[in-house]
Amino acid sequence: MKFIPPLTAAALLLAAPLSAQETLHTAVDPNFAPHASMTLSGELEGFQLDLGDALAEQLGVTIDVAGVNFVGIIPGMNAGTYDFILAPVTANAERAENMLFTEGYIYTGLEFGHKSGTPDLTSLDDLAGKTVAVNKGSNYDQWAQENAEKYGFSALTLDSFTSATDAVVTGRADYQLGGTSTIKYAALKVPSFEPGFVMTDTRSHWSLAVAKDNVEMRDRLETAIECLKLSGKIADISEKWFGVAPGADDAENIVFAGFGVPGLANYDDTDHTPDC
Repeated sequence: MKFIPPLTAAALLLAAPLSAQETLHTAVDPNFAPHASMTLSGELEGFQLDLGDALAEQLGVTIDVAGVNFVGIIPGMNAGTYDFILAPVTANAERAENMLFTEGYIYTGLEFGHKSGTPDLTSLDDLAGKTVAVNKGSNYDQWAQENAEKYGFSALTLDSFTSATDAVVTGRADYQLGGTSTIKYAALKVPSFEPGFVMTDTRSHWSLAVAKDNVEMRDRLETAIECLKLSGKIADISEKWFGVAPGADDAENIVFAGFGVPGLANYDDTDHTPDC
């Protein structure tokens, strides 16, 4: 091996390029405001983008976010195009058999909205004789069709989520049924509309998803999520985009035990303290 004099070695070290910052690749669906949407200037914005920025800072990495229809995101992760999924993914038993989840950073579930100045529901029994607006083909529509007779309400099925909100504001319907984040976002945009009764038994985790064989990535992301909860950052992002400060029992403020979603496949109950 050829000896390199000290001065020459130092010069070589100074000339060597610095190692590039790690880049993680991910994707969101740009057609799902307030989680992700495209601005007039062609930039992505939304809750997920702010969450991605916070994760990048916490992890000390660059996160490259692509805008892709949701149908192509999970196959893209499985093909190795994306290191994880930043788009909101509902963690459920079927999906947990095929991918890894971090703990939820926010809950998703069914929530009712109503016109400002009108009474909120106190229970589902209050729906008797009322009209509930839903957007056609959604899981909200499915719930309404399956439960209208049971609770004695009429389901008003419309072409879009916005049309369902308008139906409540204009008096064609008493309540709108939607997801927790979309109802809160509608209330943020429509002053005469308010979020209301939440069906807490429908709550699921919206989590970051990772390929099934990438436990290390899942654990890195989970730890970052926990640190962002402890610092209040996720709660701040949630309030910014949904207009309501998360409560103590909301996922934004709960650091769950172990790695993953308790009760689902591939959950790791190893006790740990996040190093923030």
